Amino acid sequence: MRAILSVSNKTGIADFARGLQESDIELFSTGGTKKSLEESGIKVHSISELTGFPEILDGRVKTLHPAVHGGILARRDLPQHLAELAQNGIKTIDMVVINLYPFVETVTRSDVTLNEALENIDIGGPSMIRSAAKNFPSVLVIVDPKDYNQILPKLRQGDVDLEERKMLAFKAFQHVAMYDTAIAQYLGDEAFPEEMTLALKKESSLRYGENPHQQAAFYVERNVKQPQSGLASLTQLSGPEISFNNFFDFDAALAALSNFTTPTVAIMKHGNSCGLASHASLAEAYSRALAGDPVAAFGGVVASNHIIDLATAQEIDKTHYDAIVAPDYERQALDLLASKKGLRLVKAPMPELNENRLEFRYVEGGFLLQTADILTNAEFQPRIVTKRQPTDAEMADLAFAWKAVKGIKSNAIVIAKDEALLGMGAGQPSRVVSVELALKRAGERAEGSVLASDAFFPFPDGPELAIRAGVTAIIQPGGSIRDEEIVDVANKHNIAMAFTGIRHLRH
Repeated sequence: MRAILSVSNKTGIADFARGLQESDIELFSTGGTKKSLEESGIKVHSISELTGFPEILDGRVKTLHPAVHGGILARRDLPQHLAELAQNGIKTIDMVVINLYPFVETVTRSDVTLNEALENIDIGGPSMIRSAAKNFPSVLVIVDPKDYNQILPKLRQGDVDLEERKMLAFKAFQHVAMYDTAIAQYLGDEAFPEEMTLALKKESSLRYGENPHQQAAFYVERNVKQPQSGLASLTQLSGPEISFNNFFDFDAALAALSNFTTPTVAIMKHGNSCGLASHASLAEAYSRALAGDPVAAFGGVVASNHIIDLATAQEIDKTHYDAIVAPDYERQALDLLASKKGLRLVKAPMPELNENRLEFRYVEGGFLLQTADILTNAEFQPRIVTKRQPTDAEMADLAFAWKAVKGIKSNAIVIAKDEALLGMGAGQPSRVVSVELALKRAGERAEGSVLASDAFFPFPDGPELAIRAGVTAIIQPGGSIRDEEIVDVANKHNIAMAFTGIRHLRH
């Protein structure tokens, strides 16, 4: 048997090559790999010995040769192929062990030049991988160092079966696909190109999906133009395995909290904030968030945009939750919360606001893509459309409510006061029903509160309900054909109303 070894990631390659040599497999290699193996005392031939041709163009051309690809691609079950090899003095190659140039690591450096990036696009490596994977019944292709210890004993026994070879070929083609996707990402500038591929790497298997009969896993997106953040950088500190639904709530929580810079706590249930509050004291922010809906909070997920301190942890400890996610925990807070049986403690950084980030949603037969709904301070320039101007306190609450409503499923209504969520209506086909639900949850606390709506009111009935319940200021996008009628209602009752000109639908 003969094998070609050419790896960028040299983890474990010396031990694997030594094992191959002990099994009487002849080894051929290229520059850096050859040097590394020889330094480990392993006898290895150069590719030039195989091809009878020197490496040229600074190593750009070394394996693109019939002696390499002919030896890999020849079908062993076709006498004509074997005869052509013999006629041209080519011997078969039975194994290809390759992983590719560190393109991703290179282009994600802040100081990388275009020339450096282009020089790190591997040509010969993917070509040999594809050749070997195409001919997998006869040629072993290994791209993952984790497979070395699994394959070596089977080689010694002469027992690498067809299914194993097929799996290695699958991994090889996927490895090249991930690589090519990274190159396309680096070179492309269009937000919505005519063709697109995603690079996903499995981070973990999950016990099940939304329901126990559904299988599930968590994959991290690899994109050379988007730094890894959010749940891709998640670390579990204690507690049971993280579930599919936990991930869903973590994502919704991070999205909601990314709009706030002051200490803010969200309590999530089924992808919505059932509690949300901002305060200089994180413990007070938590207490106010819990007061929003203490019944719904039970068994939910607590999320904080600041490090959880001991005072906050002591308050959280009084209620049963499924999980907590925060940028970090003070030592005493971590010790206290980690002692709670069944509570998952997760550390994850707040995601960076990136207007170029694309959101994907699967629909039957395809995907919908859109740029992220980013809320910036520059964007928040509400226009007061009523005779009465909001007070400073009302304006602060309107700003809070407008951020809060962005994280609620449409049709979304938020009732807020003192920068705390008092009630919300979510996911209703009718906006007025969402108003009714939000007011019902707020109850008597609605007196003197503000209301935010993620889209315009089509009729005055929603604002009229809110006014009767004691709401004194409303913020909404505006844009309804009945805007004038709705503003007249606000003026009639002497409440303040602001139009943002921007809506925040979230389905």
